[in-house]
Amino acid sequence: METQLKKLHASVEVLFHHRRDLANSTGIFAKSAAMLANCEEHTSLSRALSQLAETEEKIDLLYQEQANVDFTLFAELLRDYIGLLGTVKEVLHQRVKIHSNWTSAQTTLAKKREAKVKLELAGKHDKVQAAQEEVREWEEKVEAGEKEFQNISAMIKKEMERFDRIRVRDFKETLVKYLEALMLHQQQLVKYWEAFLPEARSISTS
Repeated sequence: METQLKKLHASVEVLFHHRRDLANSTGIFAKSAAMLANCEEHTSLSRALSQLAETEEKIDLLYQEQANVDFTLFAELLRDYIGLLGTVKEVLHQRVKIHSNWTSAQTTLAKKREAKVKLELAGKHDKVQAAQEEVREWEEKVEAGEKEFQNISAMIKKEMERFDRIRVRDFKETLVKYLEALMLHQQQLVKYWEAFLPEARSISTS
């Protein structure tokens, strides 16, 4: 999942830069149209070019706003998810370490028990008591290791289930907000061009 989220985050950043570049290009075009309008002698054409410049300036701002929406809605959300998954990976590595320690304790316990049995069979009763204490000590370590492993496993399972619920909810809310913002921007874009169209049609060709 982390790899897919990183790819999606990279795509959103590309989209953000594309919209920002488009906004900059639109702004440059607006200034060029305004300069041309100032030196155009044909009255209706000059007026249309001036109106075009104003329209492009509005569109420039619209593109900038859309770029910000792309970044704030998606890029930041995905970055938070990637960071959270990085934390989960660290906890999973800790779980592996705990499991390794638990397994190692089990192996040591088995060896201590075997050593105790050998002492008993050899009749070395003076050393059996110490061996028994070591067995008891490692039994406690194995029990503690098992409990620690079970606890961290349960915690990870609980957190991942919570993350999945939040992830689905957040993605739904973000997607809806993004589509609503995109539709509003597109509707506004159409309004700008519809407002400019009569000016373009009014250019006198005589």
